[in-house]
Amino acid sequence: MDERISETPAVASEKPRRDGLQFAMAWSIIGLFVIVLFGVIETLSIILMPVTFAIVVGLILSRAAARLSRSGIPPIVSGLILSAAFFVVSFLTVNALIEPLGNLTDQAPSLISQTRDRVVPILKHYKWLNFTPQTFSGKVSVESIIDNAGSVIAVARSNIVPFLIQTLIFFAALALFLAGRLELRQGIIMMFRRREKRLTAIRVLNAVEDVLGYYFATACLIYGGIGITVAVIAFAAGFSMPLLWGFLAFLSSFVPFLGFAIITLSLALAGFLTYDAMIPALLPALAFFCIHMVAENLVVPSVMGKRLEINPFLIFLAILFWTWMWGAAGAMLALPVSLIVMTVIDELLLEEKHRPKLPG
Repeated sequence: MDERISETPAVASEKPRRDGLQFAMAWSIIGLFVIVLFGVIETLSIILMPVTFAIVVGLILSRAAARLSRSGIPPIVSGLILSAAFFVVSFLTVNALIEPLGNLTDQAPSLISQTRDRVVPILKHYKWLNFTPQTFSGKVSVESIIDNAGSVIAVARSNIVPFLIQTLIFFAALALFLAGRLELRQGIIMMFRRREKRLTAIRVLNAVEDVLGYYFATACLIYGGIGITVAVIAFAAGFSMPLLWGFLAFLSSFVPFLGFAIITLSLALAGFLTYDAMIPALLPALAFFCIHMVAENLVVPSVMGKRLEINPFLIFLAILFWTWMWGAAGAMLALPVSLIVMTVIDELLLEEKHRPKLPG
């Protein structure tokens, strides 16, 4: 009896150690899985990035595909029609941008020199910054950048082949996703055996398609208005190629924070190249800043409502992560992917909070 009593504390003291060890092992396995997952995502980016982009675009176009199917068009034909339409729009957009972007590239050396000549005298007024013309000389001078332009072009050419491969993968994946959308949807639903789980899967899939379609349509209207406004601002300020300014502002608006910052800095730089005084130079950037702030903080929340609200800090982290993984394309995918994850989580939490009584 005494022996059993003396052994009891020892047994009790060993149990928490086993639980703590199991807890540490579980989190270690999760950490290793996350590291391996990140490595796979980065390594297979040439395949995963265009496929993910195709899935997001396919979910956005799924409502249009459903309408075409209801009108009697077979799913395969509707998928090919929508994919071809998206290709034509993308081709016309790129074709329209080739000439102005080419002109801008040809003018890049002179623009860099003008920027240095305009910015350095302004910065010299602030002595505590210690900016002088010699600041832009040496190993990282403007002249060295111009001299090394050939190597930059060579790097750009080396990326053409991967870009073309990713473009082909994207359009092939988009066409196949839209053509087999119904079969894929049915396969996901039938993976679950219980009726309640199948209904949940249907609700989640419908919610994801609704959220992405509503977000994209609304964002196109709002950001299109911002793009037109920026084109007017660029025209009034005397900038060259105001339509290009408006289109770039429209595209950059789909990348929260980062796109807004790039356009603001670009407008400020163009203002310094156009005007000698500081106030007129900063007016275009200030006007865009105010318009964008009003649109993002008043128009977008009032139109999209709380169903599309995401914590700005989480969006910022998502942009950093996907930009680190996939570059500019990852930054554009950050918000749609976040919307998908948020919608799935909300629908699953709704299922846990409220389980409606199903008819027998």
